[in-house]
Order: sequence, then C-alpha cells, then structure tokens
Amino acid sequence: MNLFELQKKLISAARANPPSERVPLAFEKRILALLPERVVDGWAQWGAALWRAAVPCVAIMLVLGAWSYFSAYPGNASSDLSQEIDNTILAAAVQDQPAD
Repeated sequence: MNLFELQKKLISAARANPPSERVPLAFEKRILALLPERVVDGWAQWGAALWRAAVPCVAIMLVLGAWSYFSAYPGNASSDLSQEIDNTILAAAVQDQPAD
C-alpha cells in the first residue's frame, strides 16, 4: 500500500471524528510532558538481559558438569575426557615421527 495514500486516509478518518468533550482540558500536554521522563537506558536493558541470561547459563553449566562427573566412572578408562583430548591432539604428532 502506498504510504501517502494511507496517510491521507488516516488524516481524513481523524478529521471525520472530532475529539470528544469528555477529554480533560490540556490532557495531551500532560501526556507529552511525561514522555521525556521515560528515557530508555540502554545500559540498564543490557544489564537486565545479562542477569536474566545468567540463570540458564548456570543451570546448563551444572547439568554438563554433573554429566561429565558421573559419566567418567573408574571401570571405563576410555571415557576420561582429558585423555581423549590429549590423544586427539597428539595423534598428528605421533604420526609425524619416523618409524624405528
């Protein structure tokens, strides 16, 4: 839809409906006077969002920590994550060494 046509329709609809007498005197001025007081603080919004995000992050950390702790039982040596990472990282170094 053309924005100019939409603006014309909205203005004509507003002119067709005159303001009611029930509206208090200078009501719009009081409302407009309140608007500058409601300044959006970007830092406060960021802080609130980060505090709300901290709870799910801690919950995920606790779940993954418990899973890591309980999945590495002594009977299964291959489930030690630190050993698996060392073996994966050092696999390329071991292959590059000359054979005896």
